[in-house]
Amino acid sequence: MSQTDLYTLAGSALFVIGLYALITRPHLIHKVLALNISSAGVFFILVGIARRVVGPVPDPLPHAMVLTGIVVTVSATAYALALAKAIYTETGVAALDAGDIENEGDPGE
Repeated sequence: MSQTDLYTLAGSALFVIGLYALITRPHLIHKVLALNISSAGVFFILVGIARRVVGPVPDPLPHAMVLTGIVVTVSATAYALALAKAIYTETGVAALDAGDIENEGDPGE
């Protein structure tokens, strides 16, 4: 198994694990962590793709995309955590399960 295959397999596994957690976990912090795990999987795949170029030096474009993606991921994570905190402060629940949130001030009442 080559290094490219190993990175691609590990990246695919991380992406699938993160996607599964994103779909099945109702807690907001778990969803943010699942997105981070999925993005790490994408970064692994991009690094694996960079090594496919023939020659001693890998392709620099996927590495630049990974560095840019890391910056975007950190910013999106900070924003998502701030939103999760605001939702918890407002509702008292940090989950997206509709059964846990009390419908105070619901127009249907």
